[in-house]
Amino acid sequence: TVKAFVRANDTVTIVCPVCKSPKNAAVGAFRHKSHYLKVRCTCENVFTVHLDFRQHYRKETDLPGTFRSIHPPGMGGDIRIKDISVSGIGFTFTGFQDLGKGHTLTLTFTLDDKKQTTLTKEVVVQSVQGDFVGCRFVETKAYEKELGFYLKS
Repeated sequence: TVKAFVRANDTVTIVCPVCKSPKNAAVGAFRHKSHYLKVRCTCENVFTVHLDFRQHYRKETDLPGTFRSIHPPGMGGDIRIKDISVSGIGFTFTGFQDLGKGHTLTLTFTLDDKKQTTLTKEVVVQSVQGDFVGCRFVETKAYEKELGFYLKS
């Protein structure tokens, strides 16, 4: 499966994994439908493309951290940061946690960069699927210098 990031104008460049031939395509019609397409290249290779409609690039990670619930208060524990972008973060947790959409949390985690930068971010839960929690950053200045450098590395 090839991942392709969709631009703001609903176009994407798909690159064949075999011949490396690029092809531009309009994919706006797929925004609220399937995000997986079967594609046949001019070299006859057939492959699957995953269309990513996110506004910001999301980097996959596996970083240890902790969370503390601000609203409602009382919950907390260890987490694993699974992905991060300039606007949000996804993590998994162990044990029972009654996390739900709209909860406000404080996350503390250390990036695996040269400086071992520790970040503390306030987030709002957007989705919970099993033990995976997707959040958006609360502060409008979510694009910190350290996080920006980390996402580009």
